[in-house]
Amino acid sequence: MKRLLTLLAAGALSLATVSASLAGADFDKIKKSGELRIGTEGTYAPFTYHDTDNKLVGFDVEIGREVAKRLGVEAKFQEGKWDGLIAGLDADRYDAVVNQVGITAERQKKYAFSDPYIASKAVLIVKADNTDIKSFADLKGKKSAQSLTSNFGKIAEKNGAELVGTDGFDQSIQLVLTGRADATINDSLSFYDFKKHKPDAPVKIAAQEENADYSGIIVRKGDDELVAAINKALAEIKADGTYKKISDTYFGQDVSQ
Repeated sequence: MKRLLTLLAAGALSLATVSASLAGADFDKIKKSGELRIGTEGTYAPFTYHDTDNKLVGFDVEIGREVAKRLGVEAKFQEGKWDGLIAGLDADRYDAVVNQVGITAERQKKYAFSDPYIASKAVLIVKADNTDIKSFADLKGKKSAQSLTSNFGKIAEKNGAELVGTDGFDQSIQLVLTGRADATINDSLSFYDFKKHKPDAPVKIAAQEENADYSGIIVRKGDDELVAAINKALAEIKADGTYKKISDTYFGQDVSQ
């Protein structure tokens, strides 16, 4: 029995030693290489896309660059399709993914997240002169332009709306503008992006859900030092006004909460 306990203790010590040797390994490698490898789509405006000069730009791209800068390294972006981005962490193609990755309990089982850096809410959008719809409950008996399989469509249906099927945000907004639909429930970030480019469009937010969905920078589990460093960088960006500047550029307002 004594020998068994000794072996168990030795095994536990060995595991602890291995864990300790891995702790900080990613951050040490990043600092040594001088670059933070960031996985991103490059096709998802306004978060990560190419401008008319084919330069990679976007809200997430600028956040990624600022985080890398404050870690004392350069951001090296590697583009890939959404379906393979997170898997790229497992394959060590990236050190982090900055691409509007929602923080979910399921993902947190396998990966580590930074503190949230952007929030999106379901918002109820109507024409600017609409005074009948002031809440989600006011959708009862009204036409709401929605992607029929989306969560937004389910919210509209739950509130008694008659759904008018669309292919996405742009078509939904057009149906509201032309009066073929009374409203649409959609992502607040999509609405802010739309208004940033078309500030004179006669649409407004009539109501919004209180609960937000948050996105964070996702990395491999096991390197708390790297997560802490990223969180520190995000906090600095928000404290010195850099975050607000980036947010205003792409959305016309602060989208952190």
